[in-house]
Amino acid sequence: MYGCFVVEPNDSGADLGVVFFHNAGYSTACGHGTIALVTWALDEGIVERREGENRVVVDVPSGRLETRALVEGGRVRSVRFRNVPAYVWAEGLQAGGRTLDVAFGGAFYAAVEERVETAELPRLIELGRNLKGELEAAHEIVHPVEPELRDVYGVIFWQEEGERPLTQRNVTVFADGEVDRSPCGSGTSARLALLDRSGRLRRGEELRHVSIVGSEFSGRVVGDADVAGLPAVVTEVEGSAFRTGEHVFTLDPDDPIGDGFLLR
Repeated sequence: MYGCFVVEPNDSGADLGVVFFHNAGYSTACGHGTIALVTWALDEGIVERREGENRVVVDVPSGRLETRALVEGGRVRSVRFRNVPAYVWAEGLQAGGRTLDVAFGGAFYAAVEERVETAELPRLIELGRNLKGELEAAHEIVHPVEPELRDVYGVIFWQEEGERPLTQRNVTVFADGEVDRSPCGSGTSARLALLDRSGRLRRGEELRHVSIVGSEFSGRVVGDADVAGLPAVVTEVEGSAFRTGEHVFTLDPDDPIGDGFLLR
């Protein structure tokens, strides 16, 4: 589960502002959350919806995102967002007997090639927690411009699935052992930065990113950027979101655990 607190944008240059949250607190970025938020805003009339392409600008904790939502037959079919600059923080790090790369795509992600199957999830969750802990104990991972953007947010386990387009299956273990059932939007940007650095993916070519449950994002590197002198890339990620229901939360002043609880 992932949540969005919808807030006012930073200024008149954006349509929406959002703060993301999950089981371990807040996060600086969520690609699929952004896609879902824009879909909701257009469906609810928070932002005017029209047939064809709709431009919606969203302020997220990691920066300002320009999104393009495709509306056909009165429905939002897909949302594409241009992310904040993504860059490779380090390659070839050692942890847990494995070699990992770390890249930023709105948050920091460690990436390692591993078998991605549902039967492997308990092992991958535990491994993700351990790798995150080892990396953070050994390295100070922090954004050079925004010091509050720091530490390993998620561990991306990925495997090759094919070429033309380049296809990889992944599962991201994030926050406190959460499993992303989407291909992870900000994680896709991090993977794009790594694939661009290695030469696996040419500029403008598609990465077909498949999640552990078969949902898909399409990602591309569309330009160069700079982060405090570090080479970075501009990425675009596209996917879809679908409404599943509505819910109202109530805080009863007489509820002794109304403020919540945490079991560890």
